[in-house]
Amino acid sequence: MADIASALLQAGQSFWLDNITRALLRDGGLARYRDTAGVSGLTSNPTIFEHAIRNSSDYDAAIRAAGDKDPEAVFFDLALEDLRAAAELFAPLHARTGGVDGWVSLEVSPLLADDAAGTIAQATVLHARAATPNLYIKVPGTRAGIEAIETLIHRGVPINVTLLFSTQQYRAAAEAWMRGLERRERDGLALDVASVASVFISRWDVKVADKVPAELRNRLGLAVAAQIYRAYLDVLGSARMQRLMNRGARPQRLLWASTGTKDPRASDTLYVDHLIAPLSVNTMPEKTLLAALDHGTFDAPMATTGDAHERELQRFAALGLAVEPLGQTLQQEGAAAFVASWNSLLQSIAQRMGKAS
Repeated sequence: MADIASALLQAGQSFWLDNITRALLRDGGLARYRDTAGVSGLTSNPTIFEHAIRNSSDYDAAIRAAGDKDPEAVFFDLALEDLRAAAELFAPLHARTGGVDGWVSLEVSPLLADDAAGTIAQATVLHARAATPNLYIKVPGTRAGIEAIETLIHRGVPINVTLLFSTQQYRAAAEAWMRGLERRERDGLALDVASVASVFISRWDVKVADKVPAELRNRLGLAVAAQIYRAYLDVLGSARMQRLMNRGARPQRLLWASTGTKDPRASDTLYVDHLIAPLSVNTMPEKTLLAALDHGTFDAPMATTGDAHERELQRFAALGLAVEPLGQTLQQEGAAAFVASWNSLLQSIAQRMGKAS
């Protein structure tokens, strides 16, 4: 395990766990991943919490003790308790890396994906309630989310921009983050407000699996990732970004999300082995993390020059699969999937509180 962790660290990439359960915290599993595997952060989302709460009894006592609280309020109580514990586990790493690693993430309600004002209000409250320096608030990269991100960065709230699929969506997230920092600069505030931009990969290949010939299966996600990584390098190399960095800003790192392989015929480490790139993060479902630790190859870093990915994307475009329109569809579907998980999560909580039949 240590050799794999060392290989990724030498490549300049962090890897986080895309999962949280109370058992993982209670039984020391997360601490072991940190200490023996090199896991340096954690992400969560409504689907992860929905599975954690629905599939265990670990939360039942706390839910029953919640009294007359609204199920959403009960959920955030539970999530904050878990994530504060995870943040404490990663706090030494966060301190040692100067705030680069050691982060955990909590998402705002998916019902707010089209509500900028509601997102700003809830994210501000959650950040204050968490009261920990290494917790990101996750905000979707929808149009309303992008509007909210600028304001939240200006307020000093660390943001994990989620549900990004395309280069255009990534650039919008990066712009919102930089605008927030520029507002802080004008107001004489420090520019050390951290952020990551989370790009979802595997859903691309699931979406087009029945629309492409066999030789193009499981290749669109990696091609889009390569295109976005080039855009990321452009942002990092821009005079605007470098000016902000000279004033104290840290780069908004690119984070690969949705990296579990969905096609049983493909390698279960496909989106780990081929997404190795400097100044990036790969957050992995537990099953993918274990597979990567067991037999990941880690010997094919992403190309940072050349245009092979553009030729690949042209092959998909010739089949009527243009990236930006499809990326918009994927973002809408991703937001809808999180809403479905959210509603199921709140229903589970309500039932255990005795508030639903």
